[in-house]
Amino acid sequence: MGLVSFLSTLPTLLPNTPSPSPRCPVGHGVISCKLEDGVGRRDVLKCIGAAISLELVTSSSPILSPFVEVANAADLIQRRQRSDFQSSIKTTLYTALKANPELISPVLTLALNDAATYDKPTKSGGPNGSIRFSAEISRPENSGLSAALSLVEEAKKEIDSYSKGGPISYSDLIQLAAQSALKATFLASAIRKCGGNEEKGNLLYSAYGSSGQWGLFDRQFGRSDTQEPDPEGKVPDWSKATVQEMKDKYTALGFGPRQLAVMSAFLGPDQLATEAKLATDPDVAKWVEKYQRSRETVSQTDYEVDLITTLTKMSCLGQNINYEAYSYAVPKVDFSKLKL
Repeated sequence: MGLVSFLSTLPTLLPNTPSPSPRCPVGHGVISCKLEDGVGRRDVLKCIGAAISLELVTSSSPILSPFVEVANAADLIQRRQRSDFQSSIKTTLYTALKANPELISPVLTLALNDAATYDKPTKSGGPNGSIRFSAEISRPENSGLSAALSLVEEAKKEIDSYSKGGPISYSDLIQLAAQSALKATFLASAIRKCGGNEEKGNLLYSAYGSSGQWGLFDRQFGRSDTQEPDPEGKVPDWSKATVQEMKDKYTALGFGPRQLAVMSAFLGPDQLATEAKLATDPDVAKWVEKYQRSRETVSQTDYEVDLITTLTKMSCLGQNINYEAYSYAVPKVDFSKLKL
């Protein structure tokens, strides 16, 4: 028998599940499932039918066979648990930011400053939640971010109350809050382009927006919190720093003028004023102009995709992601009592 994978054939049983990671154990000719409560016999039949169908295709095709692997059902359940939990988190954050739109910009800066403590030579610091400590949030470069941190803390209380896999880390939540804040700016731009019509703006963003570009960011879910503030002097005060100082900081983080330009919304409450400052540097100016032109288009593709890519990389600096975080044990199904 060939190797079997039925991951991509189970949209109703395991929605929005990414493909198995290389960590998944691979067995030969074995189909083994542990299913959550609420799975009906029709779902089981679909699962088995899909696996058998793919087995037949695989065994009959020497071309496809090497590329198909066994999906470990326990791992799939973990992925579904994490995906469902993350969806609930995003709903909580969306609600919080919609009620406090003035905190969108501070939330972006909060995420940047938590990540910007990363020290590349020692692989220390980074988006580890250290900014939650009073000794760090009170530093000059974090002035004006206390309200954003309070929003995150209130959201955490609600999220922890419904989490089945333990409390969410501040490091995860701060970066997810930045994602929600960015999506809010993307949607607001689409609504403006539709003359302020929210319904049309939502349709425009759904049709042409970048919501499908967040896959890698969403998978990087399982950061660990540090238990102490990061060292001082790692993050510039963006409102006072020269463009050269900003460039030097981004270089130290492993980025360049392009990433500095695309993250202009993270550097202060007035994006256009920040971009005017950045444009005084010839290395950054061409990228500022590129992204300003992109924001005038219907889809904002270059701007949104590059910004998502940069945030995804920055949100993982120095972090070892636990891809099993927030998963939990589920009761075993007694198949002897399942009527098929």
